[in-house]
Amino acid sequence: MAYDETLATRVRAALDGLPIAGGRLGAEKAMFGGLAFLLDGSMALAVSGQGGIMVRVGAGAARELVASTPAEPVEMGTRVMGGWVRVAAEHLTHDDELSAWVARGVAALD
Repeated sequence: MAYDETLATRVRAALDGLPIAGGRLGAEKAMFGGLAFLLDGSMALAVSGQGGIMVRVGAGAARELVASTPAEPVEMGTRVMGGWVRVAAEHLTHDDELSAWVARGVAALD
């Protein structure tokens, strides 16, 4: 399944609204059937080809967010990707919801 281009456009808008020092964000890269958004060459988040977004949050935060939000662990094959969560599109219908997750992904790289 291809990634959701409308969601990618919304992620771009959310990123434009963040005060990112020195314009460090700007690279997009097609990866694993999705579209990754990079900060200083590292992936902060991605619009997933499986739907929704994958967000870098850090290992400790990932466990907490899975327990307290609609986020789920990111699984690649049989491996759980530590420090990452997946948020389904149905939990991203409002721009403020999406913006909060985008900000988390960027903050995880600071």
